[in-house]
Amino acid sequence: MSATFGGRSGREGKISQWLRGRRPKETSADDGREALLLAAAGAKLPLAPAAHPAPGYGCSCDRVGCPTPGRHPVSFAWQTQSTTDRAQIERWARNQPEANFITATGMVHDVLDVPLAAGREALERLLASGVEVGPVAESDDGRMLFFTLTRGTPEDEDEWWPCELDCHPETMDEHPGMRWHCRGSYVLVPPARLPGGDGDRQVRWVRGPEHPLPEPLTLLESLTDACARHAGTDEAGHSTGAWPLRH
Repeated sequence: MSATFGGRSGREGKISQWLRGRRPKETSADDGREALLLAAAGAKLPLAPAAHPAPGYGCSCDRVGCPTPGRHPVSFAWQTQSTTDRAQIERWARNQPEANFITATGMVHDVLDVPLAAGREALERLLASGVEVGPVAESDDGRMLFFTLTRGTPEDEDEWWPCELDCHPETMDEHPGMRWHCRGSYVLVPPARLPGGDGDRQVRWVRGPEHPLPEPLTLLESLTDACARHAGTDEAGHSTGAWPLRH
């Protein structure tokens, strides 16, 4: 749950330093979870409670054969429930100590979601080029999440422009390469736990939410180029190219 640059440069983010030096008493028992959630909310990322992993590959929800265990909101009203209100997030975090949290995209921020290898390559190139990269998270299910400003709330609806990369929870399988989480979508916000493995699979910050959100188009070319270089086929036989395939 570090806010460092992936542990590569040795430079620590402000949140990591703050947590170590000024950890409040109420977060010491949860290893800084509440402080990290409040930091995300302080960066204007709207949050809502999500399910968490149950033993094995199960989910805390009561749905038999849940298709996205530990990765979905608790409430069907998650879009209206999502908030940056500190008091509400504190209540959720303390009353639901095992819960993951999602952040709703397309309100304040979007997320460009790419395969991990491509994301790491693109991040290194972007930082080396001096591009302002915002918050970035890594997920142990093989994805990297680049948080950006949203393009999804224009004052004039006629200015809304759709993109082939637009992704919603129900279309995730159609976007094995790059996914653009915008209107009507969400991602897990660190710190989050994923099902499977030895119980240590997580979503964690590589660059914390103290970094300003960039315009998405400043990252898009580098990310699509990296996805194209790493394009291939996953274990299920799906193409992992940068762009969704039309059948």
